[in-house]
Amino acid sequence: MTSHMEFTAGLNPQQQQAVIAGPGPVLVLAGPGSGKTRVLTHRIAYLISALGVRPRHILAVTFTNKAAREMESRVVHLIGQGTQGITLGTFHATCARILRREAKNLPFESNFVIFDADDQVGLVKRIIRDLDLDEKRYRAPGIHASISNAKNDLLLPDEFPINTFRDEIVQRVYLSYQKLLLASNALDFDDLLLWTAFLFEEFPKVRTKYARFYEHILVDEFQDTNFAQYVLLKHLVAFHHNIFVVGDTDQSIYRWRGADYHNVLRFEKDFPDSQVILLEQNYRSTQAILDVAMTIINRHPYRTPKLLFTSREQGQKVVLHEVYDDREEAVFVITTIVDLVARRSAKPGDFAVMYRTNAQSRLLEEAFLRAELPYKLVGAQRFYGRREVKDVIAYLRLVHNPDDEISLIRIINVPRRGIGDKSSIALRTQAQTSAVSPGNLLLDLGRNPSAPNQEWISRRAGAALRNFGELLVKWSDQKSKLTPLALMDLILEDMDYRSYIDDGTDEGSDRWENVMELRRLAAEFHKKGLTAFLEQVALVSDQDTLTGTMNVPTLLTLHAAKGLEFPIVLIVGLNDGTLPHSRSFDDPEEMMEERRLFYVGITRAMDRLYLVCAQNRSLYGYPEPVDASRFLDDIPHDLIEDARFSRSSPRPRRTPLHHSTKWSAAVDNTPDTKSAYQQKFHPGMQVQHPTWGDGMVLNSRIDDGDEVVDIFFKELGLKRVAASLAHLEILS
Repeated sequence: MTSHMEFTAGLNPQQQQAVIAGPGPVLVLAGPGSGKTRVLTHRIAYLISALGVRPRHILAVTFTNKAAREMESRVVHLIGQGTQGITLGTFHATCARILRREAKNLPFESNFVIFDADDQVGLVKRIIRDLDLDEKRYRAPGIHASISNAKNDLLLPDEFPINTFRDEIVQRVYLSYQKLLLASNALDFDDLLLWTAFLFEEFPKVRTKYARFYEHILVDEFQDTNFAQYVLLKHLVAFHHNIFVVGDTDQSIYRWRGADYHNVLRFEKDFPDSQVILLEQNYRSTQAILDVAMTIINRHPYRTPKLLFTSREQGQKVVLHEVYDDREEAVFVITTIVDLVARRSAKPGDFAVMYRTNAQSRLLEEAFLRAELPYKLVGAQRFYGRREVKDVIAYLRLVHNPDDEISLIRIINVPRRGIGDKSSIALRTQAQTSAVSPGNLLLDLGRNPSAPNQEWISRRAGAALRNFGELLVKWSDQKSKLTPLALMDLILEDMDYRSYIDDGTDEGSDRWENVMELRRLAAEFHKKGLTAFLEQVALVSDQDTLTGTMNVPTLLTLHAAKGLEFPIVLIVGLNDGTLPHSRSFDDPEEMMEERRLFYVGITRAMDRLYLVCAQNRSLYGYPEPVDASRFLDDIPHDLIEDARFSRSSPRPRRTPLHHSTKWSAAVDNTPDTKSAYQQKFHPGMQVQHPTWGDGMVLNSRIDDGDEVVDIFFKELGLKRVAASLAHLEILS
């Protein structure tokens, strides 16, 4: 065994205390950027190498696959390959493995599929229609959210609390929803937690087996656990009592999906002998940014005070900028980024633009598109949510689990094979009569195409169903012999899917490239198999698909920013009603979460931070006056640059903007070589117009032998001029 000194070298005193903490419950309250991942990985390495704990007796849970991969790679870097056997992954992935292993005790088979978010809402929508309910009054996403909340509280349909008529409707839908899930041998995300908790409650021997097996349990982002996850953890530590949790109540921002920061308070109550360790040294942000962050979060009650400090320099003051409306907010974002890139003060990929709601991205995207400047949007249509990707996954899920009716409905006529709605309904009806799933009925048709008693289907439709059934039989017979990639290729070939999806257009080519990307992922599972592959694509999150290879600005919501960091952050939409959101005005808990959300956004910034608010916001096409966010009033003027600005400043005039440069032009200032006329003006240049005064060049291009320049003037806003006529003077 190795001395603990090897695993505490380079750590600050608080981190060292956490890493070598003795056995029993440990609560680490870690401020943003305080090195919590480092503490967790060093703790795991310390347990294995210094205390001699076998890796297979360690369970470490995180909230994203990305975080799990990062943790695993760091532990391997510390102690080499001695980590093999650790159970390391998300709560949901860990529960899925337990449920497959213990399926004999549960009302589903071990080859269950996991319905993604779209599948779940789609199933609820179908039930609402089957129950003949008003779809406008009882919207599927809202009903599903109520069901999800009930599952997170470990409430089954017959335990669902009834206080209103809507609750009665939710209970009816919930009951049908669970029946259809089980009929499809499927679980949703919440079921993974619910059924594991049920397993441990109802089968004490199973609970004891896992509680004895896992000697040490470590939990990342503990403040984001829900009640179901907390109950699961209590079951798992019932024997050894060695639980090491890292979290920060100040960064709990997922209440809307069941996260409950009160679990931190429950932990201290349920484990009164726990060690509590604070991590306060920040390794991410300048002190100027941390000072602003603390003024926001210090007004939050029910928290353990932390004094964030850094060994970095004080840094530049946080910039607070006010604009006329949300359109000029987007212009400010573009001009700030272009200016800093043109002056070589930053790279495009250094920037993150954050906002409260997804809808706010529209004006920002339009500004980037008009400027022809590339960007990446986190939380847009996920790769796994694209039509062609979902089609291929649905085929694989159906082969893996013929009871998966949602997948069957999706692809039964994709590509078109002559199986319309009437035939699909007839198939479902006959399946109910025969007490089998539609998928298994198709398999029967494929194996016995000339079997009697097939009067329920017409001759033409019967031929189409039998042909599809024969293909399903072929794939099912091959699934145990082929790798996920080989099986996918067989299905794609039999379906001639490329001809269906790639119609020769750019869009068709992009869709086929998405299928090829899915193939590349499938190739990584040649040893793990189809079950592991399908589980991976079902449980992946938006952050898991975020790569750092594109040198372009990132647009994302404040919720999606959790766990990330960027050299330069611009937070827009800082107005009452937007942040804090209007629905938090009458709910103190919601208002506290809005404050925490703002705090999380601020602490994503490493070097520079811009806070942007508007005097007006567009409402049904017209500007409506709005107040600046009440949170901004908490920031002392001496901590911000140019605080509050002039509210009486004239409204800038706007002209449509059409940029033709890419980031390479902004960075390299490369002249346009397509014309003999040489460009004189480049993005970021400061210029002066004899009438309009000082301005900054956003873009220029050669058009009909002249240079057309887009300039942002301080007093007028955006203007487009012909260089030969404008008499511009270059200032810098």
